[in-house]
Amino acid sequence: MSETTFPRRDSDGRVIRLTELLAWVAVGLLIGFVVLLLIDGLSSLLRLGRFGQLSGWLAGILPVWLFVEEFRAWHSVAGRVGAALVSGVLAVVLGFAAALAVSIALPPLGSGAIGAAISAFLYGALWYTGIRWLADRGVPR
Repeated sequence: MSETTFPRRDSDGRVIRLTELLAWVAVGLLIGFVVLLLIDGLSSLLRLGRFGQLSGWLAGILPVWLFVEEFRAWHSVAGRVGAALVSGVLAVVLGFAAALAVSIALPPLGSGAIGAAISAFLYGALWYTGIRWLADRGVPR
């Protein structure tokens, strides 16, 4: 286990605590959203488009990167593809539903960011609990 990285990981590269996984998701979403705000603001200043029209879903890039690394780290667990698919479908459906619900009041930047946040947090929680449940069953790959 490495104490110098965040989130901390075990010797196989797996994030060791759900709180750290979700904290990293929050940091990744925040960084992604700030970068989107800057890009959208700059493009609107250059009259390349109206502010708020970029897709807020792009804020989820860093959390997706973390989830890909997590998926790779659990290569020895049978059913990891199923856990990822079930978690992903549920997370994306609920994220899209939330984004659609707020799209009346918010531009794509805001509604997409809300959808990305809900999807990322939900996926993280479902994946973390689901993959450990599968690993505890001891079914080798």
